[in-house]
Amino acid sequence: MSAATGTAMVIVSGDDIHHDLLNAASVFQTLGLEAGFATTAAMGMGRFAGPAPRTAGADVYLLYTSGGLSSTAQQEALAAAVAGGKGLVAIHCSNVLGPDDQPLFELLGNRYLSHGPDHHEGTFEVLIGGDHPITRGVEDFTLFDEYYEFEFADASVDVLATRRRVSDGAVIPVLYARTVGSGRVCYLALGHDMRAWGQPAFRTLVRQAFQWAYKG
Repeated sequence: MSAATGTAMVIVSGDDIHHDLLNAASVFQTLGLEAGFATTAAMGMGRFAGPAPRTAGADVYLLYTSGGLSSTAQQEALAAAVAGGKGLVAIHCSNVLGPDDQPLFELLGNRYLSHGPDHHEGTFEVLIGGDHPITRGVEDFTLFDEYYEFEFADASVDVLATRRRVSDGAVIPVLYARTVGSGRVCYLALGHDMRAWGQPAFRTLVRQAFQWAYKG
């Protein structure tokens, strides 16, 4: 991989016992390093209002959060940082938001609804659509993962990959990119645990999401 072009911070947070925050921090920190970033891992979302130098100095934030989200003031501070030019990559359960998480909903661009009508997890094909820096070189691939369905905050998203729902064939987005002010945001619905994290195509998507989110 290339030498570091910027700095990244992998942030894990939450109290949901169904997601492995400790191993996620290690996995995504490694992917940030492989993408060419000086990457640190940190715990907790209460870091954006009056941020310490390590948080303020990051060019890209990757979120793997699972419950226990931050205050409105912290979410607004993160949104302002991204609108000012920071990059944001949000993985899987980071879109599980409550009624008080409107700033993060508007920043991220989606909110979790359910696992859908099928079983909560299974094997499915990820269908890559079109050419984009995040998906470049990645072909359709199959993995075992948790099903996520969500609602969009608005229409300003570029859907980059989908899957077909098992029960009725409906097309469900699993990856998109968007801009917020001067910043870039990517959301990847995949990535429940190591069965997805170890998949080469998944790892490529995350590395390239880091790189795309960074504006230099």
